[in-house]
Amino acid sequence: LVLYEIYVRNHGPNGTFADVSQDLPRIREMGVDYIWFMPIHPIGKLNKKGELGCPYSVQNYYEVNPEYGTKREFELLVQYAHALGLKVMIDVVYNHTAHDAVTVATHPEWYHRDENGRPITTVPEWSDIIDLVYADQELWDYLIDALKMWVKLGVDGFRCDVASVVPLAFWQRARQEIAAIKPDVLWLAESVHTGFVIDAFDLSYDYDIWPFWEQAVDDAAAVSAYLTALWYQQGIYPAHTIKMRCVENHDQPRIMQRAPGRAQALAWTAFQAFNEGAFLIYAG
Repeated sequence: LVLYEIYVRNHGPNGTFADVSQDLPRIREMGVDYIWFMPIHPIGKLNKKGELGCPYSVQNYYEVNPEYGTKREFELLVQYAHALGLKVMIDVVYNHTAHDAVTVATHPEWYHRDENGRPITTVPEWSDIIDLVYADQELWDYLIDALKMWVKLGVDGFRCDVASVVPLAFWQRARQEIAAIKPDVLWLAESVHTGFVIDAFDLSYDYDIWPFWEQAVDDAAAVSAYLTALWYQQGIYPAHTIKMRCVENHDQPRIMQRAPGRAQALAWTAFQAFNEGAFLIYAG
């Protein structure tokens, strides 16, 4: 299984769904199975980071960023991808929202709040977001209904951001209800917590052994320790669990920057591409 990560803002000269659509044949020709969109939703403006804001600061889970296009344009993109034999995943950012999310005014009780009742983040460096609290079943309904809407628009999978911060029971319920609409939806967890990987998701990051890989790229003497870690990983996970391999993603340096030279960058890319598990290509 090959996944291809797309950041719409940086994909093509205009950073729009139309630019992505034009590139889909090339992506498919590379042998990609799924395209994964980093968050496509409207970006928060209050306390935003930088001039444009971070896409992981979500204003509205039910809409698309107007800078990218319209919801109808996204639906047509998905249909075109399907016609080419590609499937489509979107990013699900359910542990926090933007400070000016549509739910802040309507449901302040859904948020982690300080002693004065103001919604806050529990991670100080994430200053552009505020944390959700999963004590209210109405929040669960609201979030799962959003997933249902995207599946009905044609989405085939979800990459779940910091999945282990959200209760496992939520993901289990979400998966069950989505399966009733579309049985073969793919669930990818940005998590290394074994319970989440086994009980609610199809794929997970291999961050549990990522530090061993980082050392191996920098130092050939550390390769054997990484290989040992791979065998250890195979031993602790049930056969139905699958790890997603990569040499780079939007949270990590490019392999050409990390590796000591082009030959090593290509060698490690080939190794991870043919390693057991799915393989992620970061747009480029």
